[in-house]
Amino acid sequence: RLLYHLEKEEQMPDGMCIDAEGKLWVACIDGGRVIRIDPETGKRIQTVRLPTSRITSCCFGGKDYSEMYVTSAYDGLDESTLAKEPHAGEIFKITGLGVKGIPQNFYAA
Repeated sequence: RLLYHLEKEEQMPDGMCIDAEGKLWVACIDGGRVIRIDPETGKRIQTVRLPTSRITSCCFGGKDYSEMYVTSAYDGLDESTLAKEPHAGEIFKITGLGVKGIPQNFYAA
């Protein structure tokens, strides 16, 4: 089923993760943001904007999973865009979201 229809400025979904409340976090590549979606209502409930456009993935980490780590890319950006987005390709740590992630699942091979 369709869970959420991205707005034009959100561009395209990339990496995702789930928080402890069961909400979906989606990295918006070329949208410069991570959005939080309530899968039951299909509504966006939070947006975190970042200082570069090519946001590729997100995950929770840190001692109590209260930090979000967000990756970005610099490939596909021309020189003038790279000059405007000097943080392209970096990893960001976001704190103060008011929500925690869940530990990852490990599978035996």
